[in-house]
Amino acid sequence: MQQSSVKVIVISISNPILIGIYEENILVKTISKEGKTSDVLPSLFDDILINYDGQEVYYVSGPGSYMAIKIAYIFLKTISIVNEIELYALSGFDFNNNSPIKALGKKFFFREMIDSEEKILIQPLENSKIEEFALPLDIKNIKFTENTLPEYNLPAV
Repeated sequence: MQQSSVKVIVISISNPILIGIYEENILVKTISKEGKTSDVLPSLFDDILINYDGQEVYYVSGPGSYMAIKIAYIFLKTISIVNEIELYALSGFDFNNNSPIKALGKKFFFREMIDSEEKILIQPLENSKIEEFALPLDIKNIKFTENTLPEYNLPAV
C-alpha cells in the first residue's frame, strides 16, 4: 500500500514553534514546542523524518523574528537538499488572520494593499489585540512560493 503525500508546515517566527503534519492536505498532527528555533527544529525534525515519508516542507519565510527566519531557512534548506524534499515558503500573515506581526520594540509588521500591490509596512502599535499563529485544518488552497529565500522586510537605514 502506497503512503499518502505528507506535507509539513513550520511556523518558527514566534513562540511556541508550530509544526503541522498534513496528509492529503488535512491536518493530522500538531506539534507545539517552546524554545529557540535552533534548539527545537533539529529534535522535532529527527522524529518527523523517521516517522513520515514523501514530505514537502513549507516554512514561514517572513515577516517576523530575523534570527528565527534565518535559522529555519538554513536548517530546512539543508534538510531538503540532503533528503531530496521539496521546500516552499509561506507568509506569516496567512497563519494569523492577517494580524500585525511583532517586529522590534513596539513596532509591528502590517500587510497592506497599496496601488494594487501587496506591501509590508513597519509601524508602531499600542493596545491592539494581536492574533496568535494557528495551523489551518485544510491546506488545499494554501498560497506558497518556490522562492524560499527569507523575507526580512528590513526598514531602510
